[in-house]
Amino acid sequence: MINKTSGTVVDFDEYQEQKIKKFSLTNQHGVTLSVLGLGSTIYEISVPTKTGKRNLVLNYAHSRDYLDNPFYVCMAIGRTAGRIANGRLMLDGQTIQLPTNEGSTTLHGGAQGFNTQIWQGEIVHATNEDVIKMYHEQASSDGFPGQMLVCVTYSLTKDDVVEIKFSANSNEKTVFNPTQHTYFNLGKTETIKQHWLKINSNQVLELDKQKIPTTKKLPVAHTSFDFQGSTKLGTAIAAMSDTNEKGLDDLFVVQPDESGIIAELADPETNISVAIESKRNGLVAFTANSFTEEHMNLIRTKGVGRPYAGIALEPETLTGLEKENDFSEIELQPNRPKSYTIKYHLHF
Repeated sequence: MINKTSGTVVDFDEYQEQKIKKFSLTNQHGVTLSVLGLGSTIYEISVPTKTGKRNLVLNYAHSRDYLDNPFYVCMAIGRTAGRIANGRLMLDGQTIQLPTNEGSTTLHGGAQGFNTQIWQGEIVHATNEDVIKMYHEQASSDGFPGQMLVCVTYSLTKDDVVEIKFSANSNEKTVFNPTQHTYFNLGKTETIKQHWLKINSNQVLELDKQKIPTTKKLPVAHTSFDFQGSTKLGTAIAAMSDTNEKGLDDLFVVQPDESGIIAELADPETNISVAIESKRNGLVAFTANSFTEEHMNLIRTKGVGRPYAGIALEPETLTGLEKENDFSEIELQPNRPKSYTIKYHLHF
């Protein structure tokens, strides 16, 4: 048995004639975290069980599969997560017109966001634990101002905590609001309807027809968006059957508890759970309502996509809560590096 978190690198496959590497960490308990060079994508968070290792996240057989559909499965998201209405970014009172990639909106950093890039990576060897470091220079050709140097550090502790740290520096003022678009399925079944979800939130943001948040915060109490106590996802999804989404695709205003936890997901059959730690004020929850059968070569579902196959839980900084088109919360000043951290506390 290994006595520290140890890292390895192997060739995964090729994408657009470039080799894609898979970087992996395994700790003392046999937990494995793997990240692909394409999109700085979490390929695997596997835990040991009585019958072998179980991967807790959705993944694909090939690199190209990750970009064959619009669902950002487990990929790094940036420069900024979420939707920018009409592609109009406001900085210093000026409007910067961004390219749009979802109708009239700019979604998850646009068509050349972090998820589309081939990142350089390495295993950094340390005394107590190895870590994965992924590097990328995000060019202003994506439509956002500034050349941005980005590093994502992935760690796996002896206490079975996956830590993701996004760090960035830019030569011009820009915006930085990254996340990891991780889809969890902790169970043995093809959907997450049997999972239980708790979100430390008493408000959800009102969305307009383009799924852009307004400044209105809606109380969740006594609604199908109330996850203040642990709630079965199948029950919540059934209660949303008359909505356009037929499930969750919503932004919650979160209040971290005394341990910094903002949400907890659990599967009672496998007795596996993950608690998400973040210091930011928002969490997007998406129950994969619109997953399609085609172009989703998911390993778990033997090559097809299915609605509710996983749930994406995406910590981020909410913008425009008091004033529309206010991006001041996510500004990155030139030559002043900024970092954000997400942690997954695994229990199995």
